Amino acid sequence: MKRIVLLLLAIATLQACRPSQPLVGISCGRTSAGAASLSRNYTEAVARAGGVPVIFPTVADSVLAAELVRRVDAVIFSGGPDLDPSHYGETIWNETVEVDTLRDASDLMLMRAALAAKKPVMAICRGEQLMNVVLGGSLYQDIPTQVDTVIKHGGGVWHRIGVEKGSVLYDLFGQDSLTVNSFHHQAVKKVAPGVRVTAHAPNGIVEAYEYGNQVIAFQFHPEGMARTDDTWLAPFRYLVRKAGGK
Repeated sequence: MKRIVLLLLAIATLQACRPSQPLVGISCGRTSAGAASLSRNYTEAVARAGGVPVIFPTVADSVLAAELVRRVDAVIFSGGPDLDPSHYGETIWNETVEVDTLRDASDLMLMRAALAAKKPVMAICRGEQLMNVVLGGSLYQDIPTQVDTVIKHGGGVWHRIGVEKGSVLYDLFGQDSLTVNSFHHQAVKKVAPGVRVTAHAPNGIVEAYEYGNQVIAFQFHPEGMARTDDTWLAPFRYLVRKAGGK
């Protein structure tokens, strides 16, 4: 609780000192010892895009989750371990499925709070999968054993995706095909109601979607690509503009 209070005080200080730069909250993972863990790629991408990154801790209280979300202007849900399949009515498929129930509980509360507060959201990899489940969809728990495909996913491989015209992703890059990285073995299966799929891998795996004007979601990792290619800052600049009310 003390750490949460200190974080809220820090956010209040940022709001007072840097009002022109939107605050972007970012969900984080946990180490085996329970410490907060997040690749600096996320915070650096937000900062380079003109936002102020704020790392959300793991929370165990929906009131705290709502308060954290209230104090920022946008939220990014980061990558990480698999979501417990019980959240979409299934049991664990095989030994490849690794879950963190405490992070699941925290991310679910934060995500529901962000949706309720109508804050701009970017959901990445695990975040993209989590959002689909929160909205009523389901997941492939293990692509290699559940999808007949020669396109590899995970392990840092690269592949092409087809991008739908009229989508945010198309508007940002002006291309109907992009090369992206891949660090996942799970993916969207049943698309949630209201979700508009905006990019597919050649094997049909969902690689990006939108939910109204509030959510952009990517199965790949734009923050990782932005580390060496500034063009991939475009989604983060878009989020920061949305966070600033533009």
